[in-house]
Amino acid sequence: MVKQMRNFEVVETGHVTPNMFRVRFGGADVIAFPEGFAGGYLKLRIPLEGDAVAVRTYTIRHQDKDAIDVDFALHGDKDAAGLATRWALDAQPGMRLDVGGPGQPKPLPAANGHYIIVGDMTALPAISVNLEALGPDASGDVFLEIQHEDDIQDLAVPKNVRLHWLINPVPGGNPNLLVEAIRALDWPDALTYAWVATEFEAMRNLRAYLRGERALGPDQLYISSYWKRGLIEDDHRTVKSADAQAETPA
Repeated sequence: MVKQMRNFEVVETGHVTPNMFRVRFGGADVIAFPEGFAGGYLKLRIPLEGDAVAVRTYTIRHQDKDAIDVDFALHGDKDAAGLATRWALDAQPGMRLDVGGPGQPKPLPAANGHYIIVGDMTALPAISVNLEALGPDASGDVFLEIQHEDDIQDLAVPKNVRLHWLINPVPGGNPNLLVEAIRALDWPDALTYAWVATEFEAMRNLRAYLRGERALGPDQLYISSYWKRGLIEDDHRTVKSADAQAETPA
């Protein structure tokens, strides 16, 4: 699919939880947006001084015919927030934003099976979409790192999927939290798929365990870092690329 630039209009904003903020977009370009991209990503073009822009990548949390929701994880107060989060917090109905995309979602394979799903609040929108697509007979464990117990969301999951909410008030400050939780899991006899998206250092720890110790190959594992503590997206992309090259067999 050819990706093109679109111009979205802000129609509503508000908190989903204390540390998750939602912007709902509408307008003609949302109505004309291709269907079926919930869980995929957009390239938000955040305006800077003059004609400059900063491009930031965000997941489509919900997609309806006339609305697209994008959720922003808040890592601290507004003064500590990144460009996109500050823009979202300041957004008012009627404001407009240029948006590129869409990028393809990273769904779970099959509608039923046994899954291990791991992520922090930046991955919660994509994980939520994936959970909603599971079949009623799916089973598994979902480990979600959040900043406060009030950030727990009411997620739609099959009855045999267990949600584990892990509290970490400092995002990126405990890169061992998720891997330690996975290590304590009674490992399933038959695993359909593991899906992981976290902060960079947490991702590396999880990858060492899931690939190295559990020997999960590409047919059973999607793993990615969505951000790196202390870095803006452009610098994280550079680190992520170098890491991927180092992981590629010679």
